[in-house]
Amino acid sequence: MGQCLSCRVNHNEHVLFTAVQHGDFQTVITLLQDEPSLLYHTTLYDRHSPLHIAAANGQIQILSRLLHGSVNPDVLNRQKQTPLMLAAMHGKIDCVEKLLEAGANVLMFDAIYGRTCLHYAAYYGHSSCLKAILSAAKSSPVAASWGFARFVNIRDGKGATPLHLAARQRRPECVHILLDSGALVCASTGGYGCPGSTPLHLAARGGSMDCIRELLAWGADRLYRDASGRIPYLVALKHRHVACASLLNPTSAEPLVWPSPLKFISELNAEAKALLEQALMDANKEREKNMLKGGAYIPPSSHSDGVDDDISEVSESELCCICFEQVCTIEVQNCGHQMCAQCTLALCCHNKPNPTTASLTPPVCPFCRSVIARLVVVKIENHHDTEADEDCVDMNCSKLSKSKKSRNLNDGGSSSFKGLSFGKLGCCNSGRISAENEWVDKQ
Repeated sequence: MGQCLSCRVNHNEHVLFTAVQHGDFQTVITLLQDEPSLLYHTTLYDRHSPLHIAAANGQIQILSRLLHGSVNPDVLNRQKQTPLMLAAMHGKIDCVEKLLEAGANVLMFDAIYGRTCLHYAAYYGHSSCLKAILSAAKSSPVAASWGFARFVNIRDGKGATPLHLAARQRRPECVHILLDSGALVCASTGGYGCPGSTPLHLAARGGSMDCIRELLAWGADRLYRDASGRIPYLVALKHRHVACASLLNPTSAEPLVWPSPLKFISELNAEAKALLEQALMDANKEREKNMLKGGAYIPPSSHSDGVDDDISEVSESELCCICFEQVCTIEVQNCGHQMCAQCTLALCCHNKPNPTTASLTPPVCPFCRSVIARLVVVKIENHHDTEADEDCVDMNCSKLSKSKKSRNLNDGGSSSFKGLSFGKLGCCNSGRISAENEWVDKQ
C-alpha cells in the first residue's frame, strides 16, 4: 500500500510539471484543487518548483495563478536560482514583470556563478527584461539600501558586472542600456576572462563592432591594460578581429565621446538626446571609414563642391547659423535659440573640464551665453508645398512622425553626418540667420 501511494503521488507531480510546462491551465487547476500540497513540490534533481517551470517557459497565466496561491516569488532551486532569474535568462518579459510586481527580490545571487537576475538578462541579451529589472530596482527597497548605481555595477562571483557580460556576449543594445543607467565603462574584472579586463577588452575579444562603438562613445580607455599588460587593441589582434583592431588602434583618430557637460542639463529631452546620440555615432562611423581604409581622418570642409543644389531652396532662416549647413533641430530652453544637432554636440564636446579645479562647467548658449537648462527637439510645422516631387524625410533618429512633409537634406549637410536626415522646420524666436542676399550669392 505504501508503494502504491508513493507511485500515485509521483505520478501527480509529473502530470503537474508537464501541464505547467505546456501551459495546460485547466489540468493545473484541477490537480491543485485535488492536492493543494503539490504547489510546494519540486522536481527530483534540479528542485524546480512549478513557479520555476512556469517562469522559464513563459506561462504567464499559470504563473499568475501560482503567485495568487501565496507562493513565495523567491523560491530557490538546487542552484539557488529564483524564478525571476530563469524568466530573465529565457527572455520571458511578461513573467519578469509579473514577478517584479509580486515583489521578487532583484538582489538574489545564485550558487553557480554568484549572478543576479540583472546578470542573466545582460548575458543573454534580453534588453526588455533588462529595462524592466532596472526600472524596478529604482523603487526597490533592497536596491535603495544599496544604491541604484551600486546595483547597476553589481559583480558576480568572478568580479564581472552586467556590462562585462553584455560586452563579452556581443549585446550592443544591453551595453547601451547599462551605460545609460550608470554602468562604469572602465570597471575591471576579477577572475572573469583575463583578470583586470575592462568591458572594452571583452568586446574586443568577442569581436563586436557595435559594442566597441558604444563603449568608445561613452569614454572607454583604449590604453587601459589588463593584468597581462594587454590593451584592447592587442586582444582584438590576438583573436583576429581586424576591423575591431582598427578602431582600437591607439594611433588611429580619437572617437567622439558623449560629452560630460551634458550631465549638467537637468532635463534632457528624450528626443533631443536621441538626435545627439545619432549625430555622435554617425560622426564616429565617418572616422571608421577612414580607419578601415588605412587613411588618416580628415575633417570635412564646410562647403564642398559635392553639396546638393537643393539646399539652396531651403529658407536661409531655417539653417543653423553656426555651421550654415544643417537645419536647426535642437532648441535651447528657456531662451528659445536653435542649433543643429551636430553643433550642439560640438558645443558640449569642446567644453573641457577646468584642470585646476577638476570640475566640469555647464554648457552655455552660444547666442545669449545663458546656461543651458534644457534641450528639446524643434517642433515641425506642416508646410503645404505645391511641388509634387517633394520628398518625405526619415526622422527615425529623432522619433518624429515620418508623415511630415519636408525636404530631404541628407546629402546636403556635412559629410561627417550623412546618415542624418533633418526635416524642414518652422521658424521661431531663435539664433538663426536671416535671409541675406550676400550669403545666398556665396552659395
